[in-house]
Parts: sequence; C-alpha cells; structure tokens
Amino acid sequence: MIDRSVPRRVLPAPGPRGVATVPAALPVRPRTGRLLVLATVFVCAACGLVYELELLALGSYLIGDSVTQASVVLSVMVFAMGVGSLLAKRLRARPAFGFAAVEASLALLGGLSAMALYASFAWLGESRPALVAFSFSIGVLIGAEIPLLMVLIQRIHRQDAGGAVADLFAADYVGALVGGLAFPFLLLPVLGQLTGAVLTGTVNAAVGGGLVLWLFRHDLSRRCRWLLIAANVMVLVVLASAALLADDFERIARSAVYGGNVRVAVQTDVQELVLTGPATGSPRSLDLYLDGRLRVSGYDEYRYHEALVHPAMAGPHERVLVLGGGDGLAAREVLRYRDVASVTVVELDPGVVRLARTDPMLSELNGQAYEDPRLGVVTQDAFNWLRGPAARDRFDVIVSDLPDPGITPSTKLYSQEFYGLAARALRPGGRIAVHAGPLATRPRAYWTVEATLRAAGLRTAPYSAGGRLSGFAAGPDRAQGGSGARPQDWGFVLAARDAVPRLRVDRDTPGLRSVSTPDLQDAARVAERTRVTGLPPSTLPHPRYT
Repeated sequence: MIDRSVPRRVLPAPGPRGVATVPAALPVRPRTGRLLVLATVFVCAACGLVYELELLALGSYLIGDSVTQASVVLSVMVFAMGVGSLLAKRLRARPAFGFAAVEASLALLGGLSAMALYASFAWLGESRPALVAFSFSIGVLIGAEIPLLMVLIQRIHRQDAGGAVADLFAADYVGALVGGLAFPFLLLPVLGQLTGAVLTGTVNAAVGGGLVLWLFRHDLSRRCRWLLIAANVMVLVVLASAALLADDFERIARSAVYGGNVRVAVQTDVQELVLTGPATGSPRSLDLYLDGRLRVSGYDEYRYHEALVHPAMAGPHERVLVLGGGDGLAAREVLRYRDVASVTVVELDPGVVRLARTDPMLSELNGQAYEDPRLGVVTQDAFNWLRGPAARDRFDVIVSDLPDPGITPSTKLYSQEFYGLAARALRPGGRIAVHAGPLATRPRAYWTVEATLRAAGLRTAPYSAGGRLSGFAAGPDRAQGGSGARPQDWGFVLAARDAVPRLRVDRDTPGLRSVSTPDLQDAARVAERTRVTGLPPSTLPHPRYT
C-alpha cells in the first residue's frame, strides 16, 4: 500500500510489473510532457504500420500470391512483436536511452527495407528470406516500443496501469489508422515504394530521437546523449543518401531484373508496366512486363494469341468481348475477320491501353488495333462490368485474356461466379475462350479452371498451344537475364452453353501462322492426358488456386 501523504518527489512511482519509476525532470509541465509522449506514440505507430504495409506490398509484387505473403508478414511480425515486448524488459532500467536506440534502429531498418527487398530480388533472384528477416526484425523493434513508452509516461504522470495502457493504445491505434491510410493514398502514389519507406524512416528517427534528446535529456548521461546524437545523425545521413540515390538505384536494379533495354517503366494506379527492347526495328524484340511478370514476348506472342482467339471465332462472331487484353494483341486477331461488327475490350488498367495506343513498337505489334473504328474500350474491372446490364445477352464470342490463375488479384476472374456472369453475356450459340494458365507445369490449376467452367453450366473443350507445336522453343528468357530457350506452356479451354464446342479454325482466316484444325485436335489429346479428375470448382468464398 502506497502512503499518499509522502511527497511525490520523494516516493518513486510504481512502473510496469512493479518496477520503481523515478519522476522525470522535465523542461515542460507534466501535462505537456505527457501529450508529447502520446504524440510520439501516434507518429511511431503510423510509421510502424507503413513499414508493415510496405513489406506486404513488396512481397506481393516481387513474389506473388498476396494472400500467402500477407499471412507470412503478419504472422511473423505479430510473433516478433511478442519477442520484442519480452526483450524490452531488459531496457526498463534505462527507458529513455532504450527507446531512442529502438527508434533509431527501427528507422534505419524500416527506411531501407524496400530497397533491400528489391535488391535481393534483382541480384539474388529471391526475396522471400529477406522478407521474413525484415518482418521479424521490424516486428521485434515495434514490440519493444510500448513497454518502454509505458515506463516513460509513468515517469511523467503517475496513474493506474489501466489508464496508462488505455492512453497509449488509443494513440497507437489512431496513429496506425493514419499510417494505414497515408500509405496507399499518399506515400505510394506520390513517392513510390522506395522513397516512401525512406521518408517514413526519416520521420521515425527525428520524432523518436527528438523526444528523448529534448524531453528526457536529464535522464541521459553525457556519454549516452552524445552516443544517441551520433546514432541519429548517422541514421538521418544514411536515409537522406538513400533518398537521393533512390532513382539511380531503381534504374540499376531494374536493369538487373529486365536487362539493359528497359525503354518504358511506368507505375500506374494498378501495376508497374515495363517495356523492354529497342525503340525501332522489329517488334519481335519487344517484351512487356506487368508487375515483374512477362506478359507479352514479341518473339512468339502470336502463337499464344492465335491459339486463344481463333478456335472461338469458328462460328458466329459478329460481336466479340475481350476481357483483359489491353495490349491489343487479342483484339488484333479478332479484327482479322471482316465480318466482325464490334469488339469491346474491358481492361482494368488504362495505362496498358494508353501504352498500346501510343508506343510505336507495341502499336505496330498489335496492328494498330485501337485505330479500328469497330473497337471500343471500357476501363473497368471485368467482374463488375459483367454484372451490369450492358453485358447481358450481347456477345457471340468472349475471349478471356487474363493473367494466370493463382495470382491473387486475378483469382475472382477464374471463379464459378465470374464464369456464370460470362455465360449470361453470351448469345445463343456463343462461345468463350479462356486462358487457363500453364498446363504442363500446373495441371491442377488448369483442370480447376476447366472444372469451374463446367460448374458454371458450360460445356468445355480443353486444349493447349501444343500438339505438334509443343516442342517449339521460344526466345530468350529475358525475365531471368539468360539466353537459353524456354518451352511453351500455354493452356486454354473453349466453352459454350449449348453443346461441347468443336476445336477447329476456318481455313480462310487471313494471316494465320501457327494454328490449324489438326494441330488443335492434337493439342486436345495432349491436354487430356494430363487431366486431374475430381477437382471442385473455385468460388469467391473458396478459391482453389494456389
């Protein structure tokens, strides 16, 4: 029992878990000092959440499968925060020095985390170990903050532990809200991932170090004070240098990832677009990457697009819908048919469409498809657009030219609900052609797409861009920086509502180079040999792709 009659300046205030807390000698009134500590909690919480979101965003971008990366980052960080809270017990005897050291370390690690992850991806080809290491290290430091702040705030104004915890967590949660909103709406679009992380680290170091070096300066020995000043100056100098060199670093790292011929690199609101290859010459030397994944290789893209489009065009094809395909290459194949009355391209990212319209090489590769008056563009999410009244009973052919299933943002576009909406948009006798991902290397995902189409009430005809062409060696694997060849591995499914569609192409189709009816029938037999039976369909609440 504490004797309340004893003056506060004589009796140490009880700290967390019974640790005696000597009242601090402050340069301001206790009320003002308490507000400054809570303001610091607010800022540090905002910075901590920005680091966490930065790791999540980069993990999803560099590694893929955002669900897995989010699970890894969040679980590792929460575990590490518990470890950090336990380790902070050793620093409670010198809470001001310990908190300043934690914030300087956190600012350095968090500020440089984006650069380190990108460097690991660019030069080592693997960023998952770095992602786990930074998640753990940053989590430990974040976990150490609250116990130390608890001691500091008790030294300013003695209050019951419940009230102190309530104040600290209120400031912490509000700061996390601000950081969580600032990352996608301010830091990422304005500064980008690298500079945004560096700026966050700078704010973290300035606020954390400033609080201790000014408000709690009397708690520090002369040696500790100069040590903290030197550490914080070093952190700020390193972060300032990183900010100045961020553009050069990104350019060098991008060259390490994509090769030396990066011609266009644009970060849109949806994804990063990178176009490699010379500005003039043959468009076959062009490569288009979306979020680091090779989407179009000018060397052999025609084999993919011919195999995707032309089997679906063997029948009525007056009105055609292309889902995805903002590069204009699927539309190019559709527009070869003179009796096509209209083509509607639904593309989420207007940046892809703008690039396909304006870049001379990409525009030449797509045959200036966007200059054809029959083609119209809708900039919208394909799922949401199909739900609207404009899509119902309109199209003879639907071409689903979307990224591979299993990339998390695309998963809903390979669901039973999505294919049900697509089937509703077909006219009687209409057909839908679906890019279903690699067949040879991911047969389970491919046959899950086929099972999902059947669950949506469609009859299916699976095939690949294979058959007699399956051994064709594509051009250099520029994504890996090598010069070897890679085999084709493109799987497709042709589907219809009324009957199993026939795999064939019209003989009179102009400009065909790689697809014929015998090849398609051969490719169907090749695909059938890989069939995985008994697979359930993928739905919105239960996605099946991994």
